[in-house]
Amino acid sequence: MPRGTFRGGIHPPGNKSLTSGLPTEPAKQPSKICVPLNTASLPLTSLVAKGDTVRRGQMVANTDAKFGVPMHSPVSGKVTGISAIRTCAGIDDMAIIIENDGNDTLDESCVPMTNVMSMSRDEIIAAIRGAGIVGMGGAMFPTHIKLAVPPSAKVDTLLLNGAECEPYLTADHRLMLERPDDVIAGAQIIMRAIDVKTCIIGIEDNKPDAVASMGKAAAKASGIQVMAVHTMYPQGSEKHLIKSALGRAVPPGCLPFQVGVVVSNVGTAAAVADKFYRGLPLIDRVVTITGSAVARPANLLMKIGTLASELVEQCGGVKGELGKAVFGGPMMGQAVWSLDVPTTKGTSGILLMTAAEAVEQETLACIRCGRCVDACPMRLEPALLHQWAQQKRWSEAENYHALDCIECGACAYSCPSGRPLVQAIRHAKFEINAIKKAARERGAK
Repeated sequence: MPRGTFRGGIHPPGNKSLTSGLPTEPAKQPSKICVPLNTASLPLTSLVAKGDTVRRGQMVANTDAKFGVPMHSPVSGKVTGISAIRTCAGIDDMAIIIENDGNDTLDESCVPMTNVMSMSRDEIIAAIRGAGIVGMGGAMFPTHIKLAVPPSAKVDTLLLNGAECEPYLTADHRLMLERPDDVIAGAQIIMRAIDVKTCIIGIEDNKPDAVASMGKAAAKASGIQVMAVHTMYPQGSEKHLIKSALGRAVPPGCLPFQVGVVVSNVGTAAAVADKFYRGLPLIDRVVTITGSAVARPANLLMKIGTLASELVEQCGGVKGELGKAVFGGPMMGQAVWSLDVPTTKGTSGILLMTAAEAVEQETLACIRCGRCVDACPMRLEPALLHQWAQQKRWSEAENYHALDCIECGACAYSCPSGRPLVQAIRHAKFEINAIKKAARERGAK
């Protein structure tokens, strides 16, 4: 397999031209912010009460959980309530509701850290956790956990993910054009945190301007290089970017650090730079507002927790009949029940599709064409896993490596019969993990 690509994958229409050439613009001040008190199924404890005045960047919730991160207020204003809200997943969760005063009065805790290059590895990782930084590519995995590699691991490379292979999304593209020096600065801090001398920034070759921009910035730093990788979905999957950029294969059930690599998103690197050089926790991010059903597509720098409806309104509102709204992109994004839901740290895009685009394809019988097998970048057999899931044969699904599925959707996209392959495999993964959890709990008694 030649360097820069991987086996399988697909070429869905990119539809990035709607926003790729549009500079990021600041979103309007939101009327209110919703700060969730439940992230990644980990409850947080509110540090404020109704009636309290808060400042921009102030920590308002925290947790002692290892995989948890604190939450900060993106605005200054008044806490009007701590109550249940309906999230983008359609679940009712507790949240801190903050009425924005529009002043952006900065909290006194938000000060730059001028001694970053003399800080220890543990101090850097603790500061990253304290800033609430998570993976900005959409998964929102806590960055401090990813950087805390075991002492026995022989990590030699930081791989920054600038592929942004998901159709429609251009937030990372604009970031690499507009803030390349911040991405490099964040990369240098992460390199120090994991004690490596080499960093590779992988960018799909359909973004030559981003490759050039990041290459120019990287030339001023030591040990950082930019690599243009083949445009192929899901190139942004960390295992496949590792294969493309480094030629290393991550074995089933293993993590990137086990092949000597830590992968982080370019947006995450910029957030790290914001923490250390501007004193800001993760409270803002770039989001792409796009699709055929939005009047004016745009890339907006938003305050995290802004209602999606306010962002869409800034872009001229819905055009025509709205068929579906998706947080993220069409392949791995999450359809939302309403636009009156708050954005999160992982909201890289809001895709608005027309009613005609959102028509559900008729599901037909499997014709055993094998297209799903050809498309699967994990070398799985999606049609067979779908069959095991339908028959509730969870042990067979596990034996056929259902847990290795990354839910990229390449199989379902390729299926001429319109079968819900990803949904079935996701169900199988849930059941397999539930069985494993129950077995662990029985063994602990």
